[in-house]
Amino acid sequence: MTTPVLRDPAFLRLWCGTTASGLATWALPFVLGLAVLNSSLTPAGLGVLLAARTIGFLAAVPVGGVLADRFPRRRVVAVAGAAAAVASPVIGAGLHGSLAVAVVAAAVAGAGQGACRPAFQALTAEVVAETGRQRANAAITLSVRVTTLVAPGLAALLATVLPVPALLWGTGLLWLAAALVPPAGRPLAAVPTARASFVAEFADGTREARRHPWFIAGLFALTAVIATGYSATGVALPLVSRDRYGSEAVLAAATTAYTLGALAGALLLARWTPRAAGRTALAGLAAYAVAPLSLLLPVHPAVVVAAYAVAGAGIELFNVPWFTAIQREVDPAKLARVSALDFLLSYGLAPAGLALIAPAMAEFGAGPVLGACALVCLFAPAAAALAPGTRHFAQPRDRL
Repeated sequence: MTTPVLRDPAFLRLWCGTTASGLATWALPFVLGLAVLNSSLTPAGLGVLLAARTIGFLAAVPVGGVLADRFPRRRVVAVAGAAAAVASPVIGAGLHGSLAVAVVAAAVAGAGQGACRPAFQALTAEVVAETGRQRANAAITLSVRVTTLVAPGLAALLATVLPVPALLWGTGLLWLAAALVPPAGRPLAAVPTARASFVAEFADGTREARRHPWFIAGLFALTAVIATGYSATGVALPLVSRDRYGSEAVLAAATTAYTLGALAGALLLARWTPRAAGRTALAGLAAYAVAPLSLLLPVHPAVVVAAYAVAGAGIELFNVPWFTAIQREVDPAKLARVSALDFLLSYGLAPAGLALIAPAMAEFGAGPVLGACALVCLFAPAAAALAPGTRHFAQPRDRL
């Protein structure tokens, strides 16, 4: 009899590693914000450091995907985590020395985070048997959502007794744990000694992704929702909270409700397996439309908060079956590259969406932009549901 996934020591080590990386990831921007408050960093410097981290992340995701398919995934996680662990305290040293050093270190920290993401996805498929992966992915996403609540508060609490450089040492220790704690996965199959270039190998992963119409359709739907709905509400929510409701209370309540809704969605999928997982996931993704709609209409603040809770739950109703399906359907030898493509498009284009939404609101007004984003959030998942295999996020058998 197999050990339940939540009591499997190997999975618990993997879960602790991903949780440590999540805490370090979410804490860093908050710690740098504290550096602005104590005048050891300017607001412009904060923007440069966060941009450098984002660039490092985006550059490392495809490289990490290729490396995690070439070498043991555990080794890639260890190297990427170690790089971020070393870079974190260097950022602190740069704040009191050279900003250029801090910028380079921030880029390295982002690269470590980016390389870890596809490697962790592929390592999960190696550590957890197929029957336990949905519950495993739900447990991992639960830790991600908890860290979004815990990391800023924990950093603020520690800031009352520790200086910013010490807090950055703490994020480095978290990355070190992420590097050292996860278990080894299954050995990779023998590979040819002659290797193609990184570009050619990533292109091979893209071809694998294209073999799965449900994946391409779902990825474009997810990218559309994040680039429009998520970005629009990120820009509009603070403005609506201040201008329509007269304080930042609605902003705080809605963002908290989003995280709590996501926690509820993950908890639900830890116990429930939908019969049509793909259709359920796309319906959850489409539910994000209620967030921009609530900002578009002059509703009671409680409606905005409830809408964000629904949006958060919907995102996890998508994420958990999505990750589980990728781990099940994709060729294991190309899993990290396909996961890298997923992260590169869906989350990589989010900054572009944020950059475009504000000028669009200035040009056309918040109402039309929010309305258009709500329509995209509704119709992109609906269109994706028409692709072959999306009902169960599985390759149609007559196409094999």
